[in-house]
Amino acid sequence: MSQQDNNHKPDKNNPFLPNRNGMKGNNPQKGPKFGSYWAFIIILAVMLAFQFLNPMGSSVSSITQQDFFTMLQKNHVDRYVIIDNRDIVRVWVKKDSLSAYPELQKKASSKTALTTGEPDLYFNITSGDKFEDQLSDFYKANPTVTKAKGDVERESDFWGKAIGMILPFAILIVIWILMLRKMGGGAGGGGGAGGIFNIGKSKATLFDKGTRVNITFADVAGLDEAKVEVMEIVDFLKNPKKYTSLGGKIPKGALLVGPPGTGKTLLAKAVAGEAQVPFFSLSGSDFVEMFVGVGASRVRDLFKQAREKAPCIIFIDEIDAIGRSRGKNAMMSNDERESTLNQLLVEMDGFGTDSGIIILAATNRPDVLDAALLRPGRFDRQISIDQPDLVGREAIFKVHLKDIKISETLDVHKLAEQTPGFAGADIANVCNEAALIAARKNKKAVDMQDFQDAVDRVIGGLEKKSKIISPDEKRIIAYHEAGHAVCGWFLEHAYPLLKVTIVPRGTAALGYAQYTPKEQYLYNTDQLTDQICMTLGGRASEDIFFGKISTGAQNDLQQVTRMAYSMVTIYGMNEKVGNVSFYDPHQETTFTKPYSEETSKLIDEEVRKLIDECFKSTKQLLSDKKEEVEKIAEALLEREVLFQSDVEHLIGKRPFGEKKILVDEDATKPTGEISAGVPPYDSGITNKSLS
Repeated sequence: MSQQDNNHKPDKNNPFLPNRNGMKGNNPQKGPKFGSYWAFIIILAVMLAFQFLNPMGSSVSSITQQDFFTMLQKNHVDRYVIIDNRDIVRVWVKKDSLSAYPELQKKASSKTALTTGEPDLYFNITSGDKFEDQLSDFYKANPTVTKAKGDVERESDFWGKAIGMILPFAILIVIWILMLRKMGGGAGGGGGAGGIFNIGKSKATLFDKGTRVNITFADVAGLDEAKVEVMEIVDFLKNPKKYTSLGGKIPKGALLVGPPGTGKTLLAKAVAGEAQVPFFSLSGSDFVEMFVGVGASRVRDLFKQAREKAPCIIFIDEIDAIGRSRGKNAMMSNDERESTLNQLLVEMDGFGTDSGIIILAATNRPDVLDAALLRPGRFDRQISIDQPDLVGREAIFKVHLKDIKISETLDVHKLAEQTPGFAGADIANVCNEAALIAARKNKKAVDMQDFQDAVDRVIGGLEKKSKIISPDEKRIIAYHEAGHAVCGWFLEHAYPLLKVTIVPRGTAALGYAQYTPKEQYLYNTDQLTDQICMTLGGRASEDIFFGKISTGAQNDLQQVTRMAYSMVTIYGMNEKVGNVSFYDPHQETTFTKPYSEETSKLIDEEVRKLIDECFKSTKQLLSDKKEEVEKIAEALLEREVLFQSDVEHLIGKRPFGEKKILVDEDATKPTGEISAGVPPYDSGITNKSLS
């Protein structure tokens, strides 16, 4: 084929695009093709024409007025009706007289039960009044003729009758057309985006340039490294030449990973507020529907809208709703979800992928996501958003305190120290609770005491001073919490005590000791052992002073068991088990263990041995400090709440000094990285409860 022929070749993908010869594709025929729509139109036209030609219906024959009078003479007329507004008379013939009219008898035998009420004959008249006069003259001239039943009626016009007849048929046609479009194009198929009832249309919320989101990067605190990563993407969209001049390409996607409440969605909202490009926001569950194919259709429609608005950003919150791994568990497989994921994978990085669309996604379950979704080319960056450290918590407190009227004596740094393990959402909740508590007390400003009460409220639950506790139980609770306090006071590696109370909180906590954990990411054997001993302090105190134990140490034992098993099976801190780690985050839900029954027995023995040794050393410590335990317990029975200063007054200063972390006050963001091998912080360790 010559070059000239190639130039005149039409577009095969769209045969209705005009070519250079002015013809549409290879088909010179003009006008629309004959299809099902035209068939329906022809049927309607035939019905209307038939109605025009024979307004009385196909089964009604026409006669003359003289024929009617002849039938009256023969007594063949059963009844007649004068249609006054149409100048027509309808006639019904007696059944026993139908034999005189063969055509009427034949039609009567073929009539159905639905059409038996139709008239048999009709004739035209000049006017209703004139016909009545003629009928009166006829009866006067023929007195022997029996008068037939007659009546005068008015009927609706033709168009009203035609609409009443055609409307049900038209509704059926419309439904049939919609069903054909649905079957022809799938859920989002032919005939328009979204298909029938727009069920396959994307539910994404569009924040365009004119829509201003009030959240900016200034409202995001404690996520400095993540902000840098995301801000780079926004800057790329604003100044692409800055990066493309060096050969760099814009990232196709970024996955925000972190525990709940750490600020993933907030960071995405800040991107929507800062970016000067269209921003599509939706949840992973918005793709899921009860109809087959809807999820994939909504993905197609979403990217279709995004291509029209490119360059733009798409944010999918909780992407694990559709991004779960495929084919790992046949019992839990979901074909609809997998088809949605397949369509998402194709749209993100497939043959027809267009540039200019950046995908942001957030999840707190990265372990369940499909490997094809996480690879570079789809999500080039995985931005980890962990729980904030001391500096981050202080910055978050300052953000949430902007709208709260606080007292001048409030120490934000101390608040950050007292809230270890708190995520951004937890800190926001603490600030709100503190404001509510201050308002309940009719204060003009929120002070430190209100924030401490709010922290207690978030950690332990609602204070319940009205709960009736017997004196014997209250005494056991006091000595239990005194045991925790003394162990934490005289153990070198234990967390510094903040306060101890025997005021009931929540549904189960009858008292607790609150500590201030240090900001550390590596723990040695001695530190973890001291934590176990401190946690067992309540049970050991009950055993020493009462000679029996209670059910109050349930939460303590759960924490101790979890820590001991972690030391033996994860961190390799046992000589007999060895330097092995059986931790695999991807096999937490499996029923099989990565070790033999013999090893399992050995692990159980070593864990029990470790806990027993810690319990013996704890009892020995409390026996030596029996006098101090009694002082704190009696003070708790009297005051119910003891702070660090009170404990110092009762039993003296803590023999081990507190090691403060050196913080550069001029630093605007934390330096260094968190080690990936550190044990996860367990907030429950610091809060000993007696249930």
